[in-house]
Amino acid sequence: MKFVSFAGPDGQAVAGVLLTSPAGEPLRVIDLSHPACRTVMGATPARLEALVAQGLSGWAHRLAGAILDPAAVRPLADVSLCLPLRPGKVVGAAFNFTDALAERGMAPPAEPVIFVRSGSTAIGPGAPILIPPDVGHVGYEAELAVVIGRRALRVSRAQAMHCVAAYTIHNDVSASDLIRNDAGNFVRGKNLPSSAPLGPWLATPEAVPDPYAIRIRLSMDGRTLQDGSTATMLFRIDELISFISHRMPLDPGDVIATGTPAGLAASHTPPAWLVPGATVSVTLDGLGTLTSPIRVGAPFLD
Repeated sequence: MKFVSFAGPDGQAVAGVLLTSPAGEPLRVIDLSHPACRTVMGATPARLEALVAQGLSGWAHRLAGAILDPAAVRPLADVSLCLPLRPGKVVGAAFNFTDALAERGMAPPAEPVIFVRSGSTAIGPGAPILIPPDVGHVGYEAELAVVIGRRALRVSRAQAMHCVAAYTIHNDVSASDLIRNDAGNFVRGKNLPSSAPLGPWLATPEAVPDPYAIRIRLSMDGRTLQDGSTATMLFRIDELISFISHRMPLDPGDVIATGTPAGLAASHTPPAWLVPGATVSVTLDGLGTLTSPIRVGAPFLD
């Protein structure tokens, strides 16, 4: 099942279930905040953070078996999708695709290389990526993201996949100059405001038959810059969850960004850095397309 968040009548995000055509085309949304859904929702608020905390797959099973009033169904074109949920944190895996390592001429790391991004940097579909005028060489990274559904602390690889609530798309926007100036430290370069597009919806594991067979594409203004696959992921999702959980707790709603394939901005001639006025789109087969306009942001270094 696929879940969305969209702007309710008061402007606050509410949860919905995405309904698709037989061909998988997204068409309609069940508004879980609608009065007709009160019986099935009970005391649970219609917010994806609450559904994830309670078990998104359980909610998917419950909603699939419910008889819902057609009055709660709205055309997708009539709602404004927003950030699916506000992560507590995003933990990224750097240097985690073999084709990207080959592109850079790098040897594979012996263990995952991770960094932490504040959840406050996450933005939803259609929201602008903001590029500070005093930060140069800002790039994109199209990624499969994993949403954590239960607290994970020192979990084994065998138990790790039980912690996955959903999959979605992430664009890990990165300030290469800041990372280089900070001697490879990721903190500043991965935490520009409004720099982590996430969405457009969450797909439960049952809706993703094989997370290691997903085509990943990124384009800017119609020009394809990345075209890879999760098949070249170095450390797989269970390895990442276990490794990270032995270094910090993972909580429901946290996101793990699994890395990006070849085709990074610096690899193109000329380099394909993000520029204000352009539009960048990330497509993962079965997970939709995440599109973000690029705008000028406030100075970051002042």
